[in-house]
Amino acid sequence: MNFQATPVKISDLADNTGEWLRGTGPESDIVISSRIRLARNVARFPFLSRANVKQKKELEEIVRDKIKEAEITSDLRYINLAEIDTVDRLFLVERHLISREHAGGEGERGVAFGKSETISLMVNEEDHLRIQVIRSGFELKEAWKTIDEVDNKLEKKLNYAYSSRFGYLTACPTNVGTGMRASVMLHLPALGMTHHIEKVFNAVMKLGLVVRGLYGEGTQVSGDLYQISNQFTLGKSESEIIEIIESVIPRITSYERMARKALISESREQLEDRVWRSYGMLKVARMITSEEIMHLLSQVRMGVNLGIINDIEMKTLNELFIFTLPGHLQKLEGRELTSLQRNIIRATYVRKRLEKAESLKG
Repeated sequence: MNFQATPVKISDLADNTGEWLRGTGPESDIVISSRIRLARNVARFPFLSRANVKQKKELEEIVRDKIKEAEITSDLRYINLAEIDTVDRLFLVERHLISREHAGGEGERGVAFGKSETISLMVNEEDHLRIQVIRSGFELKEAWKTIDEVDNKLEKKLNYAYSSRFGYLTACPTNVGTGMRASVMLHLPALGMTHHIEKVFNAVMKLGLVVRGLYGEGTQVSGDLYQISNQFTLGKSESEIIEIIESVIPRITSYERMARKALISESREQLEDRVWRSYGMLKVARMITSEEIMHLLSQVRMGVNLGIINDIEMKTLNELFIFTLPGHLQKLEGRELTSLQRNIIRATYVRKRLEKAESLKG
């Protein structure tokens, strides 16, 4: 098992797309991915907000070694985040392997993940250990089965901080209890275009769920991508949390499909024009901003799902949402880039990917 703290190489990850980006899971026309995260802490150690440098280092060494001993997957690699640069850390954030807080933290910390990028284990994030499983499409139960197995293996190696009254003890009070945050990432362009998105999400929030952007808490919605997750973990079991979310998602996907059908039947020409204009922009633009690319890709993705465009696969579009982000572009170029340079390189990269996709289809 490779546990060497070596810098991330773009070829290592770009050549092996994460499973959650493949667009092959259930309901994948609307549900991009399903994710479950567990927050855990080691007993007799202070939370990281109160830990000193020596304690953080000791925790990192203990948790890293126990992850290795647990033999979670045969291809697990470990990266020490304190030993890589800002661009590498940003790259890992964009791949959903670490959080923004983990990337910007201080002291010894790291992440372990496998080749498929389905499993990620963050050491010394907000808690001593954050276990994450992310899968393509609507597969919360499958994600829970996997993460439960990983958690059980680690619990045999680590003495978790646990209270018989409150459950798992965590740095943030909202995670106390199961320590579980379950979320589903949705692509909902038609609900936005028909101005029904707020109505849907108001109903969601009444069930104790929250709506966030692509990278979770504190991020803005872009590209019509939304994350829906539970807000609290105390007082509910893992199965109850999953059941609540699983009861809501089919209704939202149904509303999105109804909105798409309404757009086709009532304003097909305008819809097709919007989709083809977006596709045309991606194929010919010489400069594209981060904000523009998300909007254009969102329109094209909807067009592919509706059969308006047949020249590009869903996997390619899903990848473009991630590979055109600043960290990926800078890793691709092997250097830090200004905003203007990124806009130029982003446009060039997209044109080449679309040309290749069309040639393969042809």
